[in-house]
Amino acid sequence: MPTYRYLAVRHDGRRQKDILQADSERQARQMLRDRGLFPRRLEAVRDRHSSAHASRRGGLDTASLTLLTRQLATLIEAGIPINSALDALTRQAERQRERALLLAVGNRVREGHSLADSLRPHPTFDLLYCSLVAAGERAGRLAVVLERLADYLERVQAQRQKARTALIYPLVLAGVSLAVVIALMSYVVPQLAAQFERSNIELPLLTRLMISLSELVLTVGPWLLLGVALSLPLVIRLLRRPTVRDRLDALLLRLPRIGELIRLLDTGRLTRTLAILARSGIALLDALRVSRDTLSNRQMRAAVDLLCLRVEAGISLHRAMEETRRFSPSLMHMVASGEASGTLDEMLERIADTQESTFNRRVDMALALLEPLMILFMGGVVLTIVLAILLPVMRLNTAIAM
Repeated sequence: MPTYRYLAVRHDGRRQKDILQADSERQARQMLRDRGLFPRRLEAVRDRHSSAHASRRGGLDTASLTLLTRQLATLIEAGIPINSALDALTRQAERQRERALLLAVGNRVREGHSLADSLRPHPTFDLLYCSLVAAGERAGRLAVVLERLADYLERVQAQRQKARTALIYPLVLAGVSLAVVIALMSYVVPQLAAQFERSNIELPLLTRLMISLSELVLTVGPWLLLGVALSLPLVIRLLRRPTVRDRLDALLLRLPRIGELIRLLDTGRLTRTLAILARSGIALLDALRVSRDTLSNRQMRAAVDLLCLRVEAGISLHRAMEETRRFSPSLMHMVASGEASGTLDEMLERIADTQESTFNRRVDMALALLEPLMILFMGGVVLTIVLAILLPVMRLNTAIAM
């Protein structure tokens, strides 16, 4: 059944935007009149247009997608057919974007497509999501697979939320401290410098340096900000080039602490995704290809590409990992143990838990050290400026007292 997006006017004069399903445009207008609405604009929404619209708006966020996945798993587990479950979710959806997405998916399901094929045209559902749904449909365990997928999405969301929350205090502290320093250097120091010039006293070296730095900030600072603002789009465009991203990601992996954190994060994502796919009955080679897109570092993605080539040639996973030289020896030993015992999915999940806990512990430790270091550094900067201001004031008071 086609989907229409409308703009209508209610009896009280307020406008209402929403979507509805009808067999024709004429029926859609009649349905609006029956609801007491006067249609002003009515247009058909096609699947491709709907997915492109959702892509421009950013699709569903991770929290909404997680909730939708868990609700769908609950309804299917209760024995409700997929099309009826999608209809129920569509009726309870509060946002127009979510309703349009569910309507488009439901239309394709009613046309005879599988749920996985109905999800693929929409950018909200990535390759991992669609592959797991397809595997669940083939194995007849769609509800179980959706529950695992919801757990995975919740874990990803919690990790992102934790990182954002942990960075709020350092960023606020840095912003406030920078604002205080800029105010002192651009307003307070120049005002006192003019007073010191009229007093004809010899200024301390620290004060002279601070006055020179203040003049430099006032003259060069605006041009520097303008240059940064103008060069930012160019830097973003350069970072989108594959060659530049490859070099940057290779450099990040070579950095002592940062490279280790990136490797922990990506290996945790890789093993977690492989464990979910393996438990859902997806072949190892296909699971590697799907898991590759969950990694953030292009060098790690290249390592997974090499894994795919070597596994396709018949080499075991742990030996292929040895050839890439991107994975830790303990990880490779655990993978070898899982392959030998036939419990690779359980071992991969255990590896993912270890990698994620190590990553979280080291990030927490780094942030715990960062906060006092930032306080000491910014306090030292402010103290230096205050001393540069107070030293000549004290010298001037001494001269007046004598």
